[in-house]
Amino acid sequence: MPIDLTGRCYLALVPDTIPQEVRDLFDEPALAHVSYVNHKAQIVTFPMWVDFDGEHIQVSSPMGSRKGKSLRERPDVSVSIVSVKNPWHWLSVSGRVVEIQPDEHLAFIDRMSQKYAGKTYERRTPREIFTVAIDRVSSSGQWGRR
Repeated sequence: MPIDLTGRCYLALVPDTIPQEVRDLFDEPALAHVSYVNHKAQIVTFPMWVDFDGEHIQVSSPMGSRKGKSLRERPDVSVSIVSVKNPWHWLSVSGRVVEIQPDEHLAFIDRMSQKYAGKTYERRTPREIFTVAIDRVSSSGQWGRR
């Protein structure tokens, strides 16, 4: 049985994937809303810059952040994105953080900053990248393109 970041076994769902009809959301500067459960068992949601590598969703946070600590302890997350051009073009994903790695030379956050802000990321402090395996997808699909 697979083991998550906390060392617990989990039921391995058949991984889902993001439909082609909504992958263009990752080309837009559309903020994602990333939700997780904190140490007080409260659902916390943050608007975040997000990327998709063709298989996983990726987000970033400063090293040592409370967000990072929570994601290590409770790796289940939800991510939603709504198009900046069409509010009926959207994506909702549930998954688990399966990998955490340093953002070497801030390459990931610089790429995200170019996409969202049109410039290099200004805060030059160490960051880490959280890779999310996708377990469930819901989207507007073809209907959101009208």
